Amino acid sequence: MSRTSRQSHILQIITENDIETQDELVEALSLAGYQTTQATISRDIKELGLIKTLTPQNTYKYVTKQAVDARISSKLMNVLREAVISIVVAQNLVVVKVIDDSASVVSNALEQLSMPQVVGMVADRNTILVICINDLNAVEVSSKIQSLL
Repeated sequence: MSRTSRQSHILQIITENDIETQDELVEALSLAGYQTTQATISRDIKELGLIKTLTPQNTYKYVTKQAVDARISSKLMNVLREAVISIVVAQNLVVVKVIDDSASVVSNALEQLSMPQVVGMVADRNTILVICINDLNAVEVSSKIQSLL
């Protein structure tokens, strides 16, 4: 069976099961009809960019980097919802007021939104200044942030 097929099956296995070791992955692949070695699995893990993450049971399991990023993003979006006090548009600027000492975390969450209208952001303790390309973009960005709250 091809490398692509094997790697696709690896992704399926780690999505459906908590796989903690390479040996467990070799065994799961064997049960699915893929005869492979630990060395091959090691290369596959590297090529797929798999990482280990801690489970709620205090064990580790293989996951994709995207799965971890999605979980982090979700947590940051929760922080955004809890921390934002107000949003005001001033020409091409969006001023976001947040609870004390949360501006850095909230600006990080906003950056994850990948808004092409944003030229940059500056944050202090409780204010984030979002600099947009033009006035219309500032209104769009403000609306997008409001929709997340």
